[in-house]
Amino acid sequence: MAKLLNEDDNKEEDEAPQEPSPWTSEIEFGYRSEQGNDDEQSLNTRLSLSYIKGRLRNNGEIKIYMKNEDGKVDEREQTYQLQSDYKLSPKMYAYGNFKGIDSKYDSYFHDYTISSGLGYQVTNTEDMKVEVEFGPGYRYQEPNTDEIDDDDAIFPENVNEPIIRANFNAFWKPFKNTSFNFEGTVVSGSSNTRFDSEISIVNQISESIALKIAQSRQHLSRVPNNLEKTDSTVTINLLFSFK
Repeated sequence: MAKLLNEDDNKEEDEAPQEPSPWTSEIEFGYRSEQGNDDEQSLNTRLSLSYIKGRLRNNGEIKIYMKNEDGKVDEREQTYQLQSDYKLSPKMYAYGNFKGIDSKYDSYFHDYTISSGLGYQVTNTEDMKVEVEFGPGYRYQEPNTDEIDDDDAIFPENVNEPIIRANFNAFWKPFKNTSFNFEGTVVSGSSNTRFDSEISIVNQISESIALKIAQSRQHLSRVPNNLEKTDSTVTINLLFSFK
């Protein structure tokens, strides 16, 4: 009898469910089309990694855009974003955020913002998540004066200034294989106010592969040479997720 009990105990231990991994990663690549002050097409790639455990949530993301002409890379831009959140209560959290844009061929060598503040989860369920964030920060911009053209919506001065950042993020999954995402970010300083927004639809093809179609818009409150204040981008990508 004792032997049977030991065998049952071992069986229960073997069948005990394992805790899900705190790590999640995504790889995304596809086609990108821009409209506004620039009308061009390019390839784009996105890599992201997140870690969620207990009160802590970390997210990192890299986006790379490449435009090719005559078999050569004509423009390349890298965007980096890092954010760390710490839960203060069931709905309130403190955050720290860094976003950087680097390019040797585009309008800016460097375009960096850093911010910290408070976030609030309006709702957080499997089918719907809504979060808002607000806090002070700092912005540094170094324009690439050798590459600036008349149709670039930037000014040729270096920028070093305090900012206010606000962010709104929403996720909605009305169907089993289809979800919608919206993110809007406002960064405001004395030199300019920038509003970035992205709305996307993700259709799950399999457990780890999806088709993602997104439209993003960038609006500046101040532009030179009477240029358009709003640029828009459409991307059509394959999305691979791993847990």
